[in-house]
Amino acid sequence: MQEDMSSSNRYVSMEIIENETIDSENVLRPLSLKEFIGQEDFKHNLKIYIQAAKERNESLDHVLLYGPPGIGKTTLSRIIARELDVDFKIVSGPSLTNLSELASLLTSLSTNSVLFIDEIHRLNHIVEEALYPVMEDFMFDMFIGKGPAARSIRLPINKFTLIGATTKAGNISSPLRDRFGIIKRLDLYTPEELKTIIKRSSHILDVKIDEDAALELAIRSRGTPRIANRFLKRIRDFAQHENSDTITLKIAKHALSRLGVDSLGLDDVDRVILTTIIEKYGGGPVGLETISAASGEEAVTIEDIYEPYLMQIGFVARTQRGRTCTKLAYEHLNIPMNDDYAYNLLTWKKENNERND
Repeated sequence: MQEDMSSSNRYVSMEIIENETIDSENVLRPLSLKEFIGQEDFKHNLKIYIQAAKERNESLDHVLLYGPPGIGKTTLSRIIARELDVDFKIVSGPSLTNLSELASLLTSLSTNSVLFIDEIHRLNHIVEEALYPVMEDFMFDMFIGKGPAARSIRLPINKFTLIGATTKAGNISSPLRDRFGIIKRLDLYTPEELKTIIKRSSHILDVKIDEDAALELAIRSRGTPRIANRFLKRIRDFAQHENSDTITLKIAKHALSRLGVDSLGLDDVDRVILTTIIEKYGGGPVGLETISAASGEEAVTIEDIYEPYLMQIGFVARTQRGRTCTKLAYEHLNIPMNDDYAYNLLTWKKENNERND
């Protein structure tokens, strides 16, 4: 019993710390679906799901949200709980290390509440398997005692909604994925959507911003609200330094230039990755680990943070033999293409054709 209590205390302590961190960054988060900008089709469907669950007085079906970092998975999960008018608890997947912590968490949930597990793809394997009967039948299976005297018991759990968030949907096992009733990939935002988000954030931060400046900032924010809000805060500092009560297009461009962000939103790390592939390896193909070693950036950071956007704008392509830079990357960096590029382009096209066949 003493061991169980210490596990529970560790969890509670961890939860308080996480909530303090999140609350301190909560100023710019929208609080309702009406305030939430973007993801319009999913928002429309979500309103129907939530309303139906409330009318039946049932918990909402389990939800899996996936997509790049900073596009609103946590914010949307909090909004779902608010729209349902139920309790909300948040925990990161790696922090649930054993069944005692999971039992403590599950037994603390109130009826129809929302449990948000961030980085759910990093759940401990034993913890993940223990979630299967919980998600399906709201029963938690656990063993009491050790050796021949051990026995299995089933603890009833209040019905709740599990919302899982991940940047790596492919790393989630099929048994876990299949237990989610609502699965949605959140898309990157358009410049117009980001412009609206920036104007809303500037109002909350009590700083004026020109239409042109807001659009310029939106274009350079890589389709990600978190990046847009981070840039806005830093540009606000530059405007204050210049004794301007308004962020103008001139100030925005100057600040972004000082931050190393170019016209497409590429920063110093993006350019290092691209120039590494082009100048050191003839435009590729080159393996991810090699790029990591040559550029000084961790492979997981390149793969999760930088590569998705570089692929989206058509600067990097994946082949069976590694990454290659496209003609667009050469042109953007103003690097002349050589014979290696022509050869790599033909190889890439050949591999694509073989894959399609």
